[in-house]
Amino acid sequence: MDIYRSTSRPTVQAGSEYFTGTVMMDPIVEAPAPARVRAVRVSFSPGARTNWHTHPLGQTLHVVSGVGRIQKSGEPVQEIMAGDTVWIAPGEKHWHGAAPDHAMCHIAIQEALDGAAADWLEAVTDEEYRDMR
Repeated sequence: MDIYRSTSRPTVQAGSEYFTGTVMMDPIVEAPAPARVRAVRVSFSPGARTNWHTHPLGQTLHVVSGVGRIQKSGEPVQEIMAGDTVWIAPGEKHWHGAAPDHAMCHIAIQEALDGAAADWLEAVTDEEYRDMR
């Protein structure tokens, strides 16, 4: 058993190569092999979002606070809020982030395949972000 003290892992700002806007990340777990689970608490400032991306083994998002947006490629943007849980299937191209006028925090849970938990793609344009059809 390992206990990870909250003070032993500082909050980090997510890199601009994968995110638009201010996004802060707090690690929860990156389990040692043979386990593959990884979890992180991600806090998005209003308007902040991920790039388009996929996950080789899927991803679960649980919204802890605020109001957010999520989109699967080819489908309309959807609103998500505190208490909502989203399952994203393996290989499904998507993005997620905060609403334009609200911050949003979610727990992201995914497994790594051969060390990779995500395949990062292009940035979400402002037009895509606003497309609530």
